[in-house]
Amino acid sequence: MEDYTKEINKRRTFAIISHPDAGKTTLTEKLLLYGGAINLAGSVKGKKTDRHAVSDWMEIEKQRGISVTSSVMQFNYGDYCINILDTPGHQDFSEDTYRTLMAADSAVMVIDASKGVENQTKKLFKVCVMRGIPIFTFINKMDREAKDTFELLDDIETVLGIKTCPVNWPIGSGKNFKGVYDRESKHILRFFAANSGQKEVDTIEVNLGDESLDSLIGKENHGILNEEIELLEGAGSEFDLDEVRQGRLTPVFFGSALTNFGVKTFLEHFLNMTTPPLSRKSSEGYVDPAENGFSAFVFKIQANMNKAHRDRIAFMRICSGKFEAGMEVNHVQGGKKIRLSQPQQLMAQERKIIEEAYAGDIIGVFDPGIFSIGDTLCLSDKKFEYEGIPTFSPEHFAKVRQVDTMKRKQFLKGVTQIAQEGAIQIFQEYNTGMEEIIVGVVGVLQFDVLKFRLESEYGVEIRLEPLGYEYIRWIENKGLDASKLNVTADTKKVKDLKGNPLLLFIHNWSIQTVLDRNKELRLSEFGRD
Repeated sequence: MEDYTKEINKRRTFAIISHPDAGKTTLTEKLLLYGGAINLAGSVKGKKTDRHAVSDWMEIEKQRGISVTSSVMQFNYGDYCINILDTPGHQDFSEDTYRTLMAADSAVMVIDASKGVENQTKKLFKVCVMRGIPIFTFINKMDREAKDTFELLDDIETVLGIKTCPVNWPIGSGKNFKGVYDRESKHILRFFAANSGQKEVDTIEVNLGDESLDSLIGKENHGILNEEIELLEGAGSEFDLDEVRQGRLTPVFFGSALTNFGVKTFLEHFLNMTTPPLSRKSSEGYVDPAENGFSAFVFKIQANMNKAHRDRIAFMRICSGKFEAGMEVNHVQGGKKIRLSQPQQLMAQERKIIEEAYAGDIIGVFDPGIFSIGDTLCLSDKKFEYEGIPTFSPEHFAKVRQVDTMKRKQFLKGVTQIAQEGAIQIFQEYNTGMEEIIVGVVGVLQFDVLKFRLESEYGVEIRLEPLGYEYIRWIENKGLDASKLNVTADTKKVKDLKGNPLLLFIHNWSIQTVLDRNKELRLSEFGRD
């Protein structure tokens, strides 16, 4: 058997998560700069330039200056091969964000130093905890006025319920942000601004007790730093790599992605602390990435990334072995062998055809319409399946109708394809066909995305009628006849694309009432693909 160990051990695959405007896209770009993947950082919101953030590709993203799909970017840094899964940070993000976290081995949580933990961060953090993946925290925007550092750490511990361990400590903030103190080496890293967009920052490194510190960082900053270090040593959790890898302790770093202050030191520490791809759970037990042939699972499907080709790409996370272009594999859920064609890696809208890839890598393959999210592909005759990806609960619902009734065929094709990508979920009345379609989304921006994409990609104009439902529950009882359930007046019975029965509720208390009335009924917040 070919030895894949060396290549697999080089891989580091992580997602970057944050609340809107915490600076996630800027940090992503600076990491790409250090890896030589791009030469100049783009401005996400700059109105004077046509450059857009390198991770944004969909037309609606360029117009709004936000990320609404998840991009995958690969670059090399030193001996490492890094795969970044860039997730939407906008508060109206989609289920796609959740699913992307299922393909990552760890997560980098970006927090705005002036705001602390915000709502969107909480949601994404919950998914990380559910997966038990390591979380690394980068407290960004230290070049602006920031909250008290101890207060920021307390915020993370209290709101998210995870222990913190600062790896470095900021010296000042705002215009007074001078650099960071590295706790392990006991060195001061004094940063000096570089030209905008360039990766190199002039840095002077001195020992904590160096006599030049008063002039280097200022006498007042030096005094405050000494006091804070003393406080820090007496409080806070000690660094424990095993706790980090179990997802129970988050290492914390401070810096400014905009000015590059602290980005390089964060990247190097992070790469030392993270692991290469680990074994993944399957129906046949845990699958070791190096001791098995190729296997992967589909976590994202994206149609019409290239208007000229009208194509559909299935993104898959390779979990074991080596991928080679044109290889024939078992599509487990489809029950047949298929040849994976047009394998590619993507840098936003830029595509690169690849010949090989290894466990930890993310690849896109042409999908003729046979893949579903959560599908397993493998060489093994055992035909095992990786754990399914949860279907997360939508929080907003609307009836959707096409304006031109003659375009029914295009309308059904469009909503079905977009639903298969995981950006929206579609439901229908329990005892009817597709005459009336209800769309459910995690964030309301996805309604705009649906409308935009149906018009631009399928030539169909739609009307959306918002519905008052806020809660959805999957019925776990197999074979249960939902039409016979005793439900409240505000409950709606629907079914998903696979015919599974679900219940929609306006009020949270209605859920318990329905459970009380139907003693055998079992409901779940998550469905399974």
